[in-house]
Amino acid sequence: MKLRRKLFASKDPYDTSKSDLFLDACKENFNHLINNCDDYKRICDGLGVHSADDISKVEDIPVIPTMLMKQHDFRSGRYMIMATSSGTSGKMSRVRFEFGALMAALKMSLKVTRFHGIVSIKPCRYIVMGYKPHRSNKTAVAKTAYLTTFLTPAISRKFILKYTSEGYKPDFEGIVKALGKYEKGKAPVRFMGFPSYTFFLFRLLEERGLSFKLPKGSKIMLGGGWKQFYQEAADKETFYKLAKKTLNIDEENIVEFYGAVEHPILYTDCSHHHFHVPVYSNIVIRDPDTLEPLELEKTGLVNLISPLCKATPILSIMTDDLGILHDGSNCPCGVKSPYLEIVGRVAPDDIKTCAAGAADILQGVKI
Repeated sequence: MKLRRKLFASKDPYDTSKSDLFLDACKENFNHLINNCDDYKRICDGLGVHSADDISKVEDIPVIPTMLMKQHDFRSGRYMIMATSSGTSGKMSRVRFEFGALMAALKMSLKVTRFHGIVSIKPCRYIVMGYKPHRSNKTAVAKTAYLTTFLTPAISRKFILKYTSEGYKPDFEGIVKALGKYEKGKAPVRFMGFPSYTFFLFRLLEERGLSFKLPKGSKIMLGGGWKQFYQEAADKETFYKLAKKTLNIDEENIVEFYGAVEHPILYTDCSHHHFHVPVYSNIVIRDPDTLEPLELEKTGLVNLISPLCKATPILSIMTDDLGILHDGSNCPCGVKSPYLEIVGRVAPDDIKTCAAGAADILQGVKI
């Protein structure tokens, strides 16, 4: 995977001149997948894409819906580790990573987090608004949240979701007690994890009339989405106001990440809270009915593309997110690449995409 190594070695994570290299790396990845995954090849043949010669632009790459990933275990090579989606819908995707993918992901993560000023040598205390590691938990969101605590030297790690005999249970009281201790210290506090549990903590503190003045340099880093609490998602203005009111953390110190286990690329919002597309990926917004690519500023289904992994065919993935791709050239942050705005999510029963067609193509495959 020479082209993948070259792409993920890019010094500037938002270099907009890498489009040709990106497409070539995708073709390289495609050739591996169709030669090492019969199920993927069957889908591609059914869609009329038989070789990389049939791909002239990223939109031509065959798309696999995430709902199909949750129904079928795709494999396309040897691997070192496996991560799963959260399984909130009852089924989960399984994504395997080989050594080359892990190294590429590490380079990407360091470059993106350095660019956004998240990497620091100053020790911090971490409050993880997510799962405490447990041998039964193989979800990508748990692994990612824990790995994020290594972006600075960690003095301590406090987790809100603890494993019990009845499964994971939230420990809000433990977090409140820890906040009372941490505000008296000098080390910055970094929150990392689900925005839902972070917001629920804000509301709990507000209801109790509690507020904490955390040390200078404290941050809130959000990732993993709202999951089963999607209907309770707070607007960003309300979230930022409560963060300031309850923890004395300003908006400029709140960072949000976007990603998926089926598309393990790190999207980090800029100073104006825009998810600019990094050089390691591409995004196509598609019409929900026809799957045709839409122009900038149009709302449709979010198609995520990256040649990161070869052990699982996740080259081009269709999510159930509704989004808009904006022209990023006028963003005040200075990054010129387009940026993604997530505007909602469509229930699987309402998505009229290639999901059913792809399932038909997989006739004979045990799901």
